[in-house]
Amino acid sequence: MRNATATTAQPCPKGENMIMNNQKLTILYSRLSKEDERENESLSIENQRKYLEEYAVKNGHSNILHLVDDGWSGTRWDRPNFLKMMELIEDGKVSLVCIKDMSRLGRDHLRVGLFLEQLRDSGIRLIAVAENIDTAKGEDDFMPFRNLFAEWHARDTSRKIRAINDSRTKDGKRVSGAIPYGYLHDENDRQQWILDEVAAPIVKRMFRGVVEGKTVTQLAEEFTVENLPTPSTHWNNIGAGMTNKPNANPTKWAASTIIAILKKEEYMGWKVLNKTKKDSYKTKKREDNPDKLIFKDAHPAIVTEEEWEVVQRLRETRRLPERIGGAPNPLTGILFCHDCGHKMYHKQGRTGRPNQPHQEYVCSSYNHYSRSCTCHYIRVSVVEELILDTIKETCAYVRKNESDFVKRVHETSAHYQETAIKDSRKKLTHAKRRRDEVAALVKKLFESYGLGKIPENHFTDLLNSYDEESKTLDVEIGSLQSEIDTFNTDSVKADKFIELVNRHTEFTTFSAVLLNEFIEKIIVHEAIKINGKRTMQVDIHLNYIGKFELPQSEFENDPQAEPQKQTGTRGRKLRRDMTQDELQHEREIDARYYARKKAKRVAEEEKVRTEILKGTSFEDVLQNEDNVIIKSKKSIPA
Repeated sequence: MRNATATTAQPCPKGENMIMNNQKLTILYSRLSKEDERENESLSIENQRKYLEEYAVKNGHSNILHLVDDGWSGTRWDRPNFLKMMELIEDGKVSLVCIKDMSRLGRDHLRVGLFLEQLRDSGIRLIAVAENIDTAKGEDDFMPFRNLFAEWHARDTSRKIRAINDSRTKDGKRVSGAIPYGYLHDENDRQQWILDEVAAPIVKRMFRGVVEGKTVTQLAEEFTVENLPTPSTHWNNIGAGMTNKPNANPTKWAASTIIAILKKEEYMGWKVLNKTKKDSYKTKKREDNPDKLIFKDAHPAIVTEEEWEVVQRLRETRRLPERIGGAPNPLTGILFCHDCGHKMYHKQGRTGRPNQPHQEYVCSSYNHYSRSCTCHYIRVSVVEELILDTIKETCAYVRKNESDFVKRVHETSAHYQETAIKDSRKKLTHAKRRRDEVAALVKKLFESYGLGKIPENHFTDLLNSYDEESKTLDVEIGSLQSEIDTFNTDSVKADKFIELVNRHTEFTTFSAVLLNEFIEKIIVHEAIKINGKRTMQVDIHLNYIGKFELPQSEFENDPQAEPQKQTGTRGRKLRRDMTQDELQHEREIDARYYARKKAKRVAEEEKVRTEILKGTSFEDVLQNEDNVIIKSKKSIPA
């Protein structure tokens, strides 16, 4: 897109004198788009200017103001000098508008028709020189057809350009000169990208920083402190011409800039074409295109596919600190409740040493007001220990038994997908059935409202409720269908996990890097008591391979694996020693035990309350009502 300029032709008074003398303007309007320039050189701005000025001088028109929109499409109505002309017309400062032909006004017959109506109502004369149109001599009967032909021309041109672009993109050729930060055009072939030696390391730092647990805000602050040029500043410095916008602070990084960079698939070495689309040539709003074209290994990669996928997964979770000014825990967004499926909530425990309060996670559905789920309490230190043990043991097994590992992962994945896809299909069928039911209910609701059986306020409330449920069902159906499609097309990625294991040599301490690269999610079950010990199952899902069960023989002869630390959570022990049926049996025994214990406690408390009422005054009884639970019979007055 080029410039929009306003000039005066001689002999013309300056704008100030024009306003002071109340002399109305003769506007010579010129417009040129890139498509017009390619098809007809006679439409150049210079030719239009010369053509209109010669006509104005020859016919004695004075007080001329030439407005130019150079590089603007006729389908756009936000052209700077066209808007300026509209302002002058509305202010009553224009007597004549002169153009080369009607297509210079625009290529939308409805908008052009409205503009002509405005000129007619304002008493302004319009002249299209090349088409011999002059509204002072009467209206041209063919003018509406000319406007329609101009619109058809724009539509046809848009269709041709789209066809050419589609053909080029299918061949893997880019149709845009835009380039992501971190790359440069190859001087010998602009279709090829090369690494920007200055910007590429900064992009790599962004991805690595997120994997290490940093937030985009922290990264932006780091780059600002180091006085690193922002992408727009960098492009202007090297003369790449990617932006002409001046930057008030050339080293002030914004978190939104880093977020936009982290989303781009091009950093994996992919050429991504047809990323966006628009419904019509008349609109400039672009939407994401689900049918985009991807060509892998098209240019040098800055990050690996695995690292890019990890960053996208981490970016989906907001890691807010539990207290203002505190640091967010890296486990947030990874721990999930087994019973309700909600994320676990990180909080600081109130017990323990005053200077070292312990950190813990509980189910986000569990609170003091609405206990829709149980607590699922687990300490951060316990989870970190389990994660580190899982990574150590799995990596050791992979290094010793790589072929057996691949075989077991394939078998486990096939079984898991078969079970999961059945459940997803069942939920999908139920959601579709309910959506059809809602549609039928909405139809009956309209019929009842039309017959006057229900009042308007009830109709509105019910309609809004059904509409909200329908939207929720649509989202759920789309998610389930996508999940089923993923199961049908996803392959086991044991080889990627092996590459990940080979990149790491030491697993001495827990870190955010180990967590983000190895762990996909963690499912926490509710704790039970087995032989007087608090025990809970913790399912750790690893990246690429999911929940992987190590063979029992790996630990039978391992002397270090036998003594289990009694941390209150023995997820590792539980998974090795017990099957799911055995675990369910223990839970049933535990549930019956707690039911009997609760019934006994309720009976004892009732007995205590009765004896208190016999031996105390009415005022003392009211005072004791606040203490609903009485711990022992020692509180009975003598």
